[in-house]
Amino acid sequence: MILYPAIDLYKGQAVRLEKGRFDKVTVYDSDPVTRAKRIRAERASHLHVVDLEGARDGTTPNLALIEQIVGEAGLFTEVGGGIRSMETAARYLNAGVSRVILGTAAVENEAFLREALDTWGEHVAVGVDLLDGYVSVRGWEKSSALKAEEFLERLAKLQVKTVICTDISRDGMLAGSNHDLYKRLNRDYPMDFIASGGVSGMEDIRGLRELGCAGAILGKAWYSGAVTIPEALAAAGESGRQAETDN
Repeated sequence: MILYPAIDLYKGQAVRLEKGRFDKVTVYDSDPVTRAKRIRAERASHLHVVDLEGARDGTTPNLALIEQIVGEAGLFTEVGGGIRSMETAARYLNAGVSRVILGTAAVENEAFLREALDTWGEHVAVGVDLLDGYVSVRGWEKSSALKAEEFLERLAKLQVKTVICTDISRDGMLAGSNHDLYKRLNRDYPMDFIASGGVSGMEDIRGLRELGCAGAILGKAWYSGAVTIPEALAAAGESGRQAETDN
C-alpha cells in the first residue's frame, strides 16, 4: 500500500481542517515547499496536495505554489481542488503533476470526466467525498443528491482506475479510518481505493493495508506527531521512494 502524506493549501499555507470546515482551520506550516522537501527527505515516494480554496471556489489560487512544490520536491504528486476544465488539468500535468484529482467536476460534468479520462487515462483520479452516504461537492460545503453507490457504479463503468475516498465525518479528527466503508468498497468495486479521513496511527494504516486499499492519506496524524512518516511507511509496507521512477 502506498502512503500519501498530505499538504492541504489555504492562503499559501499548509493547514488542516476539521471535517472540511473552513471555520475550523489550523495552520501547521507557512512554508509548504519546505514541508514537501521534508517529506522527500523522510523517504516517502508520493504526495497528496489539495488546493482547499480551489475546491471550494473552482479557482486555482495556489497553482503557482503547487508548481513550485512539484518542481522542488520531485515526488509523485497527485493534486486536487478546483480542477474543472481541461485547460486547468493540462496545466497541472504539464507542470509535472503526476495525477490530477477530479471532484466536483466529476460529479457535475460527466462529459468533462470522460474527456479527461480519454486524454490522460491513469493520470486522472476521482475524489469521492462522502457524508451520510451521499457525495459532497464544492469543497464539502454542499451535499449532492447522489448516493455513494450510484456514483461509484458510474465510475466503474467509465473504467476509472483510482478513487480517493474520504469519510468527511472523520477527516481531521484522528478518530480512525472507517474500515467498514473501505472493506465494502474493496469488495464491491474494481477501482484502486486510496483511503482518506481519520487515519490515526500505525494500526489504522496496517488495517487499511490488510483491507486491500491501494493507498492511505496521512494528514493530521503526521502533523500532530502521532505518527512519523518512516513509521507510517513501514506500516504501509513501503520501503521508501520505491515508486520514484513513476514520476
